[in-house]
Amino acid sequence: MTPIDEKGLRADIDALAIPFSHHEHEAVFTVEESRDIKASLPGEHTKNLFLKDAKGAFWLVTVPAEARVNLKALPEAIGCKRVSFGKPEDMQRLIGIAPGSVTPLAMIHALPGSVTCVLEAGLARAERVNVHPLRNTATIGLSGAHILQLLEHWGHAPVVAEIPVQETA
Repeated sequence: MTPIDEKGLRADIDALAIPFSHHEHEAVFTVEESRDIKASLPGEHTKNLFLKDAKGAFWLVTVPAEARVNLKALPEAIGCKRVSFGKPEDMQRLIGIAPGSVTPLAMIHALPGSVTCVLEAGLARAERVNVHPLRNTATIGLSGAHILQLLEHWGHAPVVAEIPVQETA
């Protein structure tokens, strides 16, 4: 696979006339590291789980940044059997992204049917969702509906689901 760079991503966004905001920042690899950035950017912030199910299918699940996903209940919500975290080499091979830069926009690299992308229902309805534009040194904000539009444009059938979370103590 020849990865599409951010310029190619922007070309698709522009071709679909999708409005977005752009913010450059220091590299962030975790939700914790992004706290200062989140404080200065309006909208929903995200984290992404690259998963593999019991049948060997891969999933990219995008949820609110602070969500503590209940991984035992997740399979029923998204329509699969038991999940575990996917390996970084599978992530790189399938969506062309290394851990720390994961974004639903990386599905631009994925062959249709190779990875199922799930967007948490609240994010799908949000007016502004902040995600990486294929690198962890920038954030772009666009609506959940526009993320879904891009996924469909790239040949994917995104899943919108209520994601089960763990209760906090």
